[in-house]
Amino acid sequence: MKIKAQLVLENGEVFAGYAFGNTNGMAKGEVVFNTSMTGYQEILTDPSYFGQIVVMTYPLIGNYGTNQRDRESEKVWASGIIVRENSPIASNFESEKSLDDYLNTEGVTGFYGIDTRKLVRMLRNEGAMRGIISTSHETQSILEEVKSIPLMNGLDLAKVVTNQKVRKVGGEDSNAFHVVAYDFGIKENILRMLSNSGCNVTVVPAQTTAEEVIDLNPDGVFLSNGPGDPEPVSYAIDAIQKLSDRKFAGREIPIFGICLGHQLLSLAFGAKTYKLKFGHHGGNHPVKNLKTGRIEITAQNHGFAVDPKKLPKNLELTHINLYDQTVEGVRHKTLPIFSVQYHPEASPGPHDSHYLFEEFTSEMRKRNSKKIV
Repeated sequence: MKIKAQLVLENGEVFAGYAFGNTNGMAKGEVVFNTSMTGYQEILTDPSYFGQIVVMTYPLIGNYGTNQRDRESEKVWASGIIVRENSPIASNFESEKSLDDYLNTEGVTGFYGIDTRKLVRMLRNEGAMRGIISTSHETQSILEEVKSIPLMNGLDLAKVVTNQKVRKVGGEDSNAFHVVAYDFGIKENILRMLSNSGCNVTVVPAQTTAEEVIDLNPDGVFLSNGPGDPEPVSYAIDAIQKLSDRKFAGREIPIFGICLGHQLLSLAFGAKTYKLKFGHHGGNHPVKNLKTGRIEITAQNHGFAVDPKKLPKNLELTHINLYDQTVEGVRHKTLPIFSVQYHPEASPGPHDSHYLFEEFTSEMRKRNSKKIV
């Protein structure tokens, strides 16, 4: 039986459709759109989507089901999902649950049966906005609640999604590089890529101090993706500044950042960030490597960006987005420190950006000749 529901946006627009997944619940958050044709489970379980409702632009979602292997974390972090058609059939040899059953198990509300093209055009024209999916039909009271949802600007969500426990990934090979990875909302595939690149990884909570990282004696430091506004994450910015200081660390420590990690690294060296109108979310963003001239097809998920007009003199622009010329990568001019806005561990290219992990291990190898990996 179809269960009627509605999406209410902060501009007063109302979309009438149907609920699936947890039909007894309510989804609230910033409404953004994602242009990927596949990967809905990875998107839902990406901690970077915490506090957001995701609209999938591809019309048919759910047709290959869900499984445990494709998760990017232990739970669904997205507040909800909106699709044109929720496939009633989940057909794939790896499928364990339908998307409907998966969302119900996770306690997350989905919404379908609307013109998603109209919704996406609205978000492109007016920008990402707050919204609520509800089976209640008290539209006015829902609209009032929508306007009480906190704006993303000024929200430190990294400390909310981070795992508070230290954990280790990879083996105990003494010849492998030891990387300390900050968990601001880290994806599991990033850890797999680091491990496959010859790294033993110690994953630490977002608020881990630079002193605690130095005590772990890392060959390199990784700064992960994550949700929210980078500017309020002052504890991470402070830690990055200290770890990049030769006098404090006692040596040069290679540092590699992705997504939120890229923004935090840039802020640590004096850059500025700003909120994009509707963000970059999808698996088809062309990025130009300014050093090689090559074009990479990238996966992206971020609502904030580094301001190209306020890059400090010690940072060099390395990558740009060919859609809107936004900053996609920077490198320190004298230190082994670099970062990218996009997700090189994802595979839309499919392997266009994997070289970045090799660059990270190369920087570690230069500073530790004993490592043979």
